[in-house]
Amino acid sequence: MSGYLGTVLIVSRDDLACSQLSNALVEHALCVEFCVGALTAMDRLNRRKFEAVVVDSLLGDQTSVCLQQIRASASNSTAVTFALTKSAEENAQALKGGFSFGLNRPLTADSISHTVRVAYGLIVRERRRYFRYPVGIPVVLNRKEAPIVYGRTVNISERGMALSTSTPLAAGDEGTIEFTLPGTALQIRAVSRVCWNDGKGKSGLSFLSVPFHMASQLQAWLARKLEEQMPEAVVDRFRLPADLTAVEEVQMA
Repeated sequence: MSGYLGTVLIVSRDDLACSQLSNALVEHALCVEFCVGALTAMDRLNRRKFEAVVVDSLLGDQTSVCLQQIRASASNSTAVTFALTKSAEENAQALKGGFSFGLNRPLTADSISHTVRVAYGLIVRERRRYFRYPVGIPVVLNRKEAPIVYGRTVNISERGMALSTSTPLAAGDEGTIEFTLPGTALQIRAVSRVCWNDGKGKSGLSFLSVPFHMASQLQAWLARKLEEQMPEAVVDRFRLPADLTAVEEVQMA
């Protein structure tokens, strides 16, 4: 994933459309995977995280089945969805049915690029929600009715972190985790719960509650780290005011 914003799953049997979409998406720093039907798509959606999914209306009834599966998926319920349609009327029906965006045939490089640029802010937000930045910094976990635990992070995300501790942590343990983001003076305190442990000193914590200003600072810091991993040409492309305006209009709609 180094150098890429995220991964898009394309569900279609149309080789030409898949090729056109793939070329445009890769230019926008998006990896692409393909499958030809709903059953294969369901398997992928249950096992993998995708920032966006394109579903071809030529699949017939399977189109709505795929959308239902996306929204029911634990990892992909908030993925950005695109309907690949064959008419303006079908495009409108897809949007009404719950798809985020429509890609209407005949496809062109410009039409795909325009839609992706408009959707870019949502794709970035989706990527950032699950983005885990690998970093090792000291943390302090103040547990309820238990001794303080000291450790180091393995990675950090908006929703939690993985950490290494000399004191074993049990799933379900709760407490307040405290740490300072590296390269800043930003101190974060979050009420957290242990979700898992591997029995070898590593555990996963989810954030239950983070003060708004701290959550905003963490999101901004992670956004910068995510941006650092993207090709400069892609970053510059989406810094244009016109693109930002388009994203804001979509998010307000």
